[in-house]
Amino acid sequence: MFIRNARPWGGEPSDILLEGDKIASIVAHDPRQAAQAAEVDGRGRILIPSFSDVHVHLDSTRIGLPFREHTGRPGVWGMMSNDRENWREAEISLPERVAGTLERMIARGTTRVRSFAQVDVDCKLEKYEAVAAAKVKFANEADVQIIIFPQAGILQEPGTENYLEDALRAGADVMGGIDPCALDRDPVRHLDVVFGLAEKYQVDIDVHLHEPGALAVFSAELIAERTRALGMEGKVNISHAYELGGVNSATNRRLIETFAELDISLTSVAPSTSNHLPLVDLVDAGVRFGLGEDGQRDYWSPYGNCDLLDRTWQLAFVNGYRQDELIGHALAVATMGGASIMDRSVPRLASASDRPGLDVGDRADLVLVDGETIASAVMDRGTDRTVIHDGTVVAEGLKVLSVKQGY
Repeated sequence: MFIRNARPWGGEPSDILLEGDKIASIVAHDPRQAAQAAEVDGRGRILIPSFSDVHVHLDSTRIGLPFREHTGRPGVWGMMSNDRENWREAEISLPERVAGTLERMIARGTTRVRSFAQVDVDCKLEKYEAVAAAKVKFANEADVQIIIFPQAGILQEPGTENYLEDALRAGADVMGGIDPCALDRDPVRHLDVVFGLAEKYQVDIDVHLHEPGALAVFSAELIAERTRALGMEGKVNISHAYELGGVNSATNRRLIETFAELDISLTSVAPSTSNHLPLVDLVDAGVRFGLGEDGQRDYWSPYGNCDLLDRTWQLAFVNGYRQDELIGHALAVATMGGASIMDRSVPRLASASDRPGLDVGDRADLVLVDGETIASAVMDRGTDRTVIHDGTVVAEGLKVLSVKQGY
């Protein structure tokens, strides 16, 4: 495939040759170049790596359905209970909702997805199976990893651990956990199950951490201790962790150094909090960091629209970024930052100025988007997009090409 007149990371107009699923060459744009048989007209648009949504809950989506009154109650248990009371009563089936949401994400440029799938005594494997079916349906358009997620905790309801193991036997990619202290109130037993099942089935770990201040630090240190003891460096991610930076600067330094040493990554949904660990400090130290949309207009929240470029804007906004370099850094996090979590062979971002993913030999997972500069692309979030996965155009004009009727 030949991409004519595109601007990699907003740079000079270039012509890009793809061979199979790799970038084969990048040269200055030549308007005299003869038309190629398989050609994409960049029209001067910006070329970036495709988006990596590494924290999304496809299993709870209401994307495409009418807005409804938000009935969630405070706290994780209250919100989870609200979901339990309502998710079966949606206007269309869960598999349709999940597939439609994934389709919309791909259409907007996300070709790498790490989705949670709730597994508990209420839904058993029903939500996991819906996400797994969508993964198969769009196998040619996106890479999807499924995290089995004990949203209601592991210890509070007998039988949960058995269902989690059933999902791992069925092929789940990542073992999930949640608030070892605050929800299950027994971090040792909770982490015994999480790390034990991950080790048994040789999968990665992703732990939701909503806990406040010193309690969050305590849980994070327990996770790090087990990571070191079991030799699971490069296999653990902590999600949210928006209170880890709220204790003191010495604790911040210790945590950042520990995460870098053990290759424990972090994912964020760009919440409105000032107590997270500083993003630039994390990346400068070598900590992998990715972005996700979390819920998608579901029973937890009315937010989310399947567009990670919107969430990139939010990441820049909540961090107070105004300089072009930092806004570009937010976009690097949303693209290759997450890619380096899903595949640890992908190099982590080296600094706030690092713009990887568009070099010769890199995987041809790409998005063309309109904009004058990277900063303007993030601010304006245009809709003139072409999405390429493994060297093949999979979406154009916010529509997935393999699907006749958009969701």
